[in-house]
Amino acid sequence: MPGVAVSAIWYVTYEIRRRGLLARRARSPRETRTFASESEAKAFARSKLDEGLVVFAGTINPHLPRQLIPSQNIADWLVEQ
Repeated sequence: MPGVAVSAIWYVTYEIRRRGLLARRARSPRETRTFASESEAKAFARSKLDEGLVVFAGTINPHLPRQLIPSQNIADWLVEQ
């Protein structure tokens, strides 16, 4: 439908690397980005994983079926079709 905004369904959370000893302490050592599709989320997660960061992902409530992909399962999720 024209003019209809696509809402975010997926999120990817990744660790933030701290730089320097005197870096201001961040409230959270992680950042999250949201995506309209699983394929977009996978592409972003793959880029952060390639940087050596800890990554996890999932669906945003109230989207069903709810999915949570912990960091230890990210590699498997990325190869799923």
